[in-house]
Amino acid sequence: MKILAFAASSSKQSINKALANYAASLVDGAEVELIDINDYEMAIYSSDRENESGIPLAAQQFYQKISEADAIVISFAEHNGSYTAAYKNLFDWTSRINMKVYQNKPMVLLATSPGPGGAQSVLNAAITSAPFFAADVKGSLSLPSFYEHFDVETQQIRSPEWLDKLATTMASLTY
Repeated sequence: MKILAFAASSSKQSINKALANYAASLVDGAEVELIDINDYEMAIYSSDRENESGIPLAAQQFYQKISEADAIVISFAEHNGSYTAAYKNLFDWTSRINMKVYQNKPMVLLATSPGPGGAQSVLNAAITSAPFFAADVKGSLSLPSFYEHFDVETQQIRSPEWLDKLATTMASLTY
């Protein structure tokens, strides 16, 4: 199984990128490709830009990465209760190629934050909208208080309770 994993965050020190990478590594025998959405940065979407210049190559390349994957793991950062601007823009451009952005791929949606909310608002938004974009969400998990439960040095969850919850969520990709 080839898993495409990424954080819906443009932060170079993204805790969501660490979580996505670690979560994907829990799937036995999977080949994990961790991408950085900063590599797909482009001008803010507008219909005027699309009419003038077409769909940027970066959006096409992102769509192709999804096509090549057997499964997808996304961990969402939350900005003011919603998606980050970087992710939303990438998603908006990619949806102009095909509204079925996620191409019926099995997915696990995650979110984390330093605080006790665990970016639950944006995760709920992602789960709710996923079916409209051909996402086959197999599982989801919000990890609250990231630094309390995740060891940044070893890049893994230190809390047995949360490790069990994450492993169970990730196992949903193989059912």
